[in-house]
Amino acid sequence: MKKNALQWLLYAVLLGIAATMPARAAAVRLKPYIMGNPPPDGMSVLDIANLVELQLASQGFDLAGSYSPYPSARVIIVTDRELKEAAARAKNGGFGVAEHVAVTEVDGKIQVSYVNPAYMGVAYGLGELKGVTAMLKAALGDQFAFGSKKGIRAQDLGPGEYHYMMGMPYFNDVDYLATYPSYAVGVATVERNLAAHAGGTVKVYEIRVPGKQVTVFGVGINKGAHPHSDAKNTDKKIMDVIDYGPNRATAFLPYEMMVQGNRAIALPGRYRIAVFFPDTSMIGDHGFTNIMSAPGAILDSLTDVAKPSATDAEGQDGQ
Repeated sequence: MKKNALQWLLYAVLLGIAATMPARAAAVRLKPYIMGNPPPDGMSVLDIANLVELQLASQGFDLAGSYSPYPSARVIIVTDRELKEAAARAKNGGFGVAEHVAVTEVDGKIQVSYVNPAYMGVAYGLGELKGVTAMLKAALGDQFAFGSKKGIRAQDLGPGEYHYMMGMPYFNDVDYLATYPSYAVGVATVERNLAAHAGGTVKVYEIRVPGKQVTVFGVGINKGAHPHSDAKNTDKKIMDVIDYGPNRATAFLPYEMMVQGNRAIALPGRYRIAVFFPDTSMIGDHGFTNIMSAPGAILDSLTDVAKPSATDAEGQDGQ
């Protein structure tokens, strides 16, 4: 049936309006880190880290732990109610229960930076974390986002969406480290092994996710498991390769492992590194080929931390 004149006129008007409308807004892109305000001159890394802890506490964050992965840097871990509630809602959300803040000396100047909550929130399925973002901005400032030249489109970042390339793991492709007779035994085992620095590690923090049988541990790797001369098996050796730009991504550290029910799990090193260093090339002096041993070395250390004793292991058959 032919359109009448009025229909054709309306169709032409609509085409004209569409032609004059601006292009659809560009997709939201996110970057993994935020650079805070410049700290006062003449202070040491440790002095500024102490000041940063006070600023974070003043905004309502709870200090969970801190450590120095190498002499030029200190990482501070905090959490709050919004992070804990988001972690409790999401599958494997405990990996995002902690916010990482870093103080790093670079060429005689000190940088204060932190993981972008919006980036982590999307990547780990936690939501936008707007409250955490506002609190961090109030405490530390927000000069600019960094860690990726163009950023990652939000719709490409979430669980089941982001992977560095074909064959690389996704967020939920976790590494299973150990199984225990119970959740309580699992937590006690990891605590004991961290106290003994199993796998060349140091304990940075421990956070319980409320209402869940989930405890998250932050693990620094200062010596590494089964070290040998060419292994990229410590925080420093890995970061010396991939964290080389003018704005340092020290807040990437430490790694997380989680006792969830009667199992210990961790994010695969290949995912964990790639999602927070998304612009890293495959080859070159600072490419992934120069840290090919890192994912396996990280897994070795975390497996040693999770390893149950002979007594703990009893009763695991069939679980």
